[in-house]
Amino acid sequence: MSTIRITKQFNFETGHALYGYDGKCKNVHGHSYKLSVTVSGKPITDHTNVKFGMVIDFSDLKKIVKEEIVDVFDHATVFNKNTPHIELAKELKERDHHVILVDYQPTSEMMVIDFAKKIKNRLPENINLFSLKLQETESSFAEWFASEN
Repeated sequence: MSTIRITKQFNFETGHALYGYDGKCKNVHGHSYKLSVTVSGKPITDHTNVKFGMVIDFSDLKKIVKEEIVDVFDHATVFNKNTPHIELAKELKERDHHVILVDYQPTSEMMVIDFAKKIKNRLPENINLFSLKLQETESSFAEWFASEN
């Protein structure tokens, strides 16, 4: 049976700030992110399996990505926990804002690495994470490929 890749796309809104950056992105701002998740595997050949012919049910992939990424990051503000933004983060949390503190600079590049780890940990054994594409604007995105990692 052939190995097939399938892709599901997700959208979420997230704010962030890049501490130490020399441009506008040092300020708190947000993006309408688009995340494309591509997995690979062999379609199920067991005629008695309700998922017959599927690599993975799109709804199963959706559940994983929503729980690990979308529901967590949507309408949150992300800061590196080792920067002076921590004071702003505390203030926002006290005002009941959804703040995520990470141990990396919250760039698209670093976020896509974090997302890959989270998604890989939840996929069934016979399904491989092939790639991720995290688009922060219409013309700017970061990509992660399993073959390079």
